[in-house]
Amino acid sequence: MRDHHASSYLARLIDKFETRSALIGIIGLGYVGLPLSLRYAQAGFRVLGIDIDAFKVNRLNQGRSYIEHIAEADIGSAVAAGFEASTDFARAREADALIICVPTPLNDYREPDLSFVLATADALLPHLRAGQVISLESTTYPGTTDEELRPRLESKGFTLGEDMFLVFSPEREDPGNRDFATRTIPKVCGGDTEACLQAGLALYGGAIDQVVPVSSTRAAELTKLLENIHRAVNIGLVNEMKIIADKMDINIHEVIRAAATKPFGFTAYYPGPGLGGHCIPIDPFYLTWKARQYGLHTRFIELAGEINSDMPHWVIGKLADALNERGRSVKGANILVLGIAYKKDIEDMRESPSVELMEILRDKGALVSYSDPHVPSFPTMRAHNFELDSVALTPASISAADVVLIATSHSAFDYALIQAYAQLIVDTRGVYLDAPSNVVKA
Repeated sequence: MRDHHASSYLARLIDKFETRSALIGIIGLGYVGLPLSLRYAQAGFRVLGIDIDAFKVNRLNQGRSYIEHIAEADIGSAVAAGFEASTDFARAREADALIICVPTPLNDYREPDLSFVLATADALLPHLRAGQVISLESTTYPGTTDEELRPRLESKGFTLGEDMFLVFSPEREDPGNRDFATRTIPKVCGGDTEACLQAGLALYGGAIDQVVPVSSTRAAELTKLLENIHRAVNIGLVNEMKIIADKMDINIHEVIRAAATKPFGFTAYYPGPGLGGHCIPIDPFYLTWKARQYGLHTRFIELAGEINSDMPHWVIGKLADALNERGRSVKGANILVLGIAYKKDIEDMRESPSVELMEILRDKGALVSYSDPHVPSFPTMRAHNFELDSVALTPASISAADVVLIATSHSAFDYALIQAYAQLIVDTRGVYLDAPSNVVKA
């Protein structure tokens, strides 16, 4: 039976967002959820963060950061303004909005793994109340919100668009990017109904400068996939161009920089040793999996994925050839890997191609070490294990390596020092455009 007060739920909810009296609940306090929590606190909202990790929760409640590029001063300011973190899902009932920011990885068969999203939804379900808006931000395939979350909410007797509001609004965080912040990155939002959309626009409009409405949650889900597949395909293209240029003895980085001077019709993408991060290596497979249910084969996307996945092996081949020319083999060689984060100037190692490079080298018998000012010790990871600490870059440590492999081009590295003392440098990031005699482009 429908609540006779249902028609007023949306109006009350929008009023709470407009007057900043709403309590914003954010589920998952990682690279997406934590910056979003801070943004809402800065905008004058009370914020409750919920995470299963007690270490994170305790640290945040003490005003301390656990993510390098998020300043402790910002955490402290948020706590002073009323931000609180908790491991208690029962407190979800207190919130007017619940924003889900949990991982959506792939399983061992490169299929979507929604276990974090579904476990979160099931943990929240007993504690939901009428008049809340639920937003999913985790990247996923089109249909997840209305195929997985909607039935769960309806099973508890809620009527979407009347006494419960459901939206999808994909995260667009770019860790380490100083040009854009959570507030200034436009926010796409799609609702399960028109009333749901209005609730979502009010929710995000209070903290984000520009909110972009789309017609449905599926359109919002596909928007996120298009953004990241666009990058993955173009990176695949430029990685293939790199291999062609290498065979022709042309520096691909010189070519890209020249092409980028064209003021229209060209966007510069840069090659590397493989794809990294929580989005680009993963998101295309969410769409290819879903497309198969419609009898479609996403050839273009999958081809780009194959090229990008092969890049670590191509780099190792270039490294092995360079050693062979110097009368050495990979087996027994001392390889110093520079940078194990997935992108420059951050500590995030999710899906980092550097780790795959290290594993391939180790399997071939190389003695592997690494240097990364953002990752002092190799962390505990589900699928990877190295008991290593970061090596300080000195003339002695550089010259002791048979190969210095530049995998991530952190700004903190002294590239002049590296060039002066390295026996052999394998450069996967185009650091040395002029390619000195001891540098091999890869």
